[in-house]
Parts: sequence; C-alpha cells; structure tokens
Amino acid sequence: MLPLAAVVLLTAGCGTQRAGDAGDAYRSAYPTPTGVSTPSTPVDVRCPGESSAPIAPSASTAPPTQDRSGPPADHYAENHGFRVPLPLHGRSRCDGLTAVARVEGALEPLRRRGDFAPDSVRSTLIGLGYSAERVRAYQNGSGVGFLIDIGVSPWCVEGTMSADSTRADAFGGYPDGSDCEPPSGGH
Repeated sequence: MLPLAAVVLLTAGCGTQRAGDAGDAYRSAYPTPTGVSTPSTPVDVRCPGESSAPIAPSASTAPPTQDRSGPPADHYAENHGFRVPLPLHGRSRCDGLTAVARVEGALEPLRRRGDFAPDSVRSTLIGLGYSAERVRAYQNGSGVGFLIDIGVSPWCVEGTMSADSTRADAFGGYPDGSDCEPPSGGH
C-alpha cells in the first residue's frame, strides 16, 4: 500500500505548473532558439571542361529513402547503403573529373592495343604519378578493374577497362569505410 501511495503523490504534482511560475521566468531568460541550423546540401558548380551544369545524384548514388505510406519495403538498399560510394563536391569534384579524364586517356592506348594485363594497367597508372602502394589492378572478366587511393581524406578513382571502353569514376570513399576499398560488413 505504501508504494502505491508514493506513486500517487509523485504523479499528482505533474503538469500543475501555472503561468507566472518560476519555469516561465527561466524560459523567458533563456529562450529556445528559433533558427536552428541544419546541414545544407553541397552545391556543385560547373567544372572546367564540363559541357553542362552538374547533374543531380542518380538513384544509385543518392541515399536510400523509405516510403512510410505503404507496407514495409525491402530493406536491401537501406542495409547496403554503406557500400554506396560518397560523391565528391565542390573543388574535389572538379579535381576528380580531371583525374578521371587523365586516367581514361592514359589507359585508352592499352585498350586499343588489347593489352588487358593488370600489370600493364598498374604500370600505366603509376606512370601518371600515383603511388605504387595505392594503385591496385586486377582481372575483371575479360577486362581489367583498377582502384587508385589518391590519399586525400579519402579520395578515390575506380574503373574498368574492357574491349568496349575504358571507364573511371572519382568518389570520396565509403560511409563506413576508412579508405577506397568497399567495406565488407554492415548490419
């Protein structure tokens, strides 16, 4: 009976504060801020050599969204979001586009000759001035895949070279990773 009486007494005082109480004086002396700042979306400008304004992130690079109006959706995209590379913005994006053009240009002669040896690709990329410890090339089907860790907080160039094309992309690492390698685990 005593615990019940204590609970009744404790709850009886809840919500009984009236205008003019000490709480109002405190709230007027220390008002709640009205303009709470929120992170802004990075703005990209046209980079040198770009023919048009940058395009908005595609569905593959945009963070997954969840539709809460219908039944629970498949959580594959949400659970694997840690594997979606972070886009570059501002000056880093422009530097990334420059690096991509340089890498693609250097690898294109190899592609035209049909030289799809990972050692040839790696040597060519090292010849561009990238550190040997930060360049990886590997067999990727009938072509070659490559990954360059530029080493700037991270800043990465990844791509493939096949009989059809040479493609590269620059990105800023991974949300849960510490470098340019895709993270192997999540939740």
